[in-house]
Amino acid sequence: MFNRFDYRCITAGIVRRSYLCGMQQKVRVRFAPSPTGGLHLGGVRTVLYNYLYARKNGGDFVLRIEDTDQSRFVEGAEEYISDCLSWCGLLPDESPSVGGQFAPYRQSERKSLYRQYAEQLVHQGHAYYAFDTPTELDEMRNRFRTEENPSPQYDRKIRKSMRNSLTISENETIALLANGTPYVIRIKVPEGEEVSFIDLIRGEVSFSTDTVDDKVLLKADGMPTYHLAVVVDDRLMEITHAFRGEEWLPSAPVHILLWKYLGWEMEMPKWAHLPLILKPDGHGKLSKRDGDRLGFPVFAMNWKDPKSGELTKGFRELGFLPEAFINMLAMLGWNDGSGQEIFTLEELIQKFELDRVHKGGAKFDYEKAKWFNQEWIKRSTAERLLPEVRRALHDAGIFAEEIKIKTVINLIKERCVLIPDFVEQGSFFFRPPETWDISAIAGKWNPSKKELFEDYMTRLIEAEWTASNLEQIFKSMAAERMIKAGELMLPLRIILVGGKFGPPVFEIAEILDRDETLARMGKAMKAWTIDS
Repeated sequence: MFNRFDYRCITAGIVRRSYLCGMQQKVRVRFAPSPTGGLHLGGVRTVLYNYLYARKNGGDFVLRIEDTDQSRFVEGAEEYISDCLSWCGLLPDESPSVGGQFAPYRQSERKSLYRQYAEQLVHQGHAYYAFDTPTELDEMRNRFRTEENPSPQYDRKIRKSMRNSLTISENETIALLANGTPYVIRIKVPEGEEVSFIDLIRGEVSFSTDTVDDKVLLKADGMPTYHLAVVVDDRLMEITHAFRGEEWLPSAPVHILLWKYLGWEMEMPKWAHLPLILKPDGHGKLSKRDGDRLGFPVFAMNWKDPKSGELTKGFRELGFLPEAFINMLAMLGWNDGSGQEIFTLEELIQKFELDRVHKGGAKFDYEKAKWFNQEWIKRSTAERLLPEVRRALHDAGIFAEEIKIKTVINLIKERCVLIPDFVEQGSFFFRPPETWDISAIAGKWNPSKKELFEDYMTRLIEAEWTASNLEQIFKSMAAERMIKAGELMLPLRIILVGGKFGPPVFEIAEILDRDETLARMGKAMKAWTIDS
């Protein structure tokens, strides 16, 4: 017997299967979500760090669907996860849809693989059959509940008072199995031992087995739990590095014990537990409820619950570019030490190092997220922004030629934070304003100014249609009438735009073209009254 499992040399990767052949094993990482709903931005960040590490080291990125809990399975969730990764540009090398040499990549399709390992653990004395009914489990929780222990777990102490193959005779166990009595298989966690491993972010992490309960490994329906499946699949798929959120740290000792008990400790992947993404106030893990309460998304894309019909907004639909979304996520828990904040995916791949990932949680700041998006909009070409902007315009009932949309994009992108802002800031380029915000010129509109505008319209009929020439004519006419040009610019802007916003007014007129500009001016001259 041994009193301490110390796997520091193992998790440091000193010995792995391929090293026995004199070759360093190819890096293989995986993201293994459950198809239970929308993809939280914390999940996408886990994907991102896996992806960056794999690409940095010439390795493979695997998407594995952990759908062993059929009671939580949600129709369409797997497709949603794949769509999210596709939008982010984080495409897996192996997945249920792509395939690969370690297929299948859905755990429900690998069901037959797991029982043999669970039974092996039972035969070796590292696991046991538990025949407790749901009623008996409820009674146990009520019986052992105390103020100090409000949620009793099936552990080394409680198992001695339950109905399992450790407390009943071998003959009774065999009879129960033969009669088809429902049972689960639980790991038998040893008493008084310490489990340690080296986390690539946190250094040495240790657990006392006295704080770990006997987790279910194989459920009554024959499906494995996460604890057994993740170990078996990581080993069979030759995963070399396992990156996951720090909320999984309490499960680490169970997984380490399984790697040991199954005889695979020399093949155990290196682990890294990523910091949590925290609420804006820094208190607790960011949740969907926080997003609903504070008015920002926490899912990558829109998610509609097929049962309730509830729609949860995503970053994509609210107008984020995937480049900005990925850039923002990378900085939630990592930096390269240079102070640089804007990174392309290629730059992230080049500069990503695990030793620059923070141990502490990162507070989510939606205003900072929007800043990233604004910076990416500024840096993006009109060609890159065209599909998103055109889609937003179409949603607003605006259809226009590609060349005009790109011209408008270049003119107003500095003013846009989210993609829908292109509609708000630029719709007047495609359709005339329905109303004018003339409150700013009330009491300042007089016959001399109206006369100037009417004369300006006459001059525009034959004028060279460039912004600089339109501006020169306008200012010359104002000077001739001894009217400050500044007093005339705002009325012109309101005529063309409808309000006090937009890019330089003569550039607006150039894009609108002669006929549209004159039409809008003519309409305003007929409608506006003196001192309105």
